[in-house]
Amino acid sequence: MEIFRDVVKPMMAGFGITRKRLQHEKVTIQYPEEKREQFARTRWRHVLTRYDSGLERCIGCSLCAGACPARCIYVQAAENTDEARFSPGERYAARYEINMLRCIFCGYCQEACPTGAIVLRNDFELANYQREDFIYTKEMLLEPNKPVHA
Repeated sequence: MEIFRDVVKPMMAGFGITRKRLQHEKVTIQYPEEKREQFARTRWRHVLTRYDSGLERCIGCSLCAGACPARCIYVQAAENTDEARFSPGERYAARYEINMLRCIFCGYCQEACPTGAIVLRNDFELANYQREDFIYTKEMLLEPNKPVHA
């Protein structure tokens, strides 16, 4: 009787859960033609945004790097000049890199950014074949220039 209480009863409870699960309707998504809807708070692909004028929002303050618990963001700031202006502030990010292998997609970088330069979008297809391809550079992160309508 002890074996029934210790072994058989929990095993039958487990089979009961499996039986209930098998009765549910199966849903198959034909990926990549169809994509499952993402949750509203989904955070995946990092993007450096621009203003409508085409200037970068990132001012090179490194607050995103300071807020990152995984220490996967590197920002090197440089001074803007009148001849070469990249952002509206005094400085801009001359070098901006994210090591996606270390990133835990927490969103702290997005919350820490005072200008809203770094945002996490719901593009989740981030696979690569080489480790070096997981270092996202500024050129890879910047969204393309938006055409200005006059």
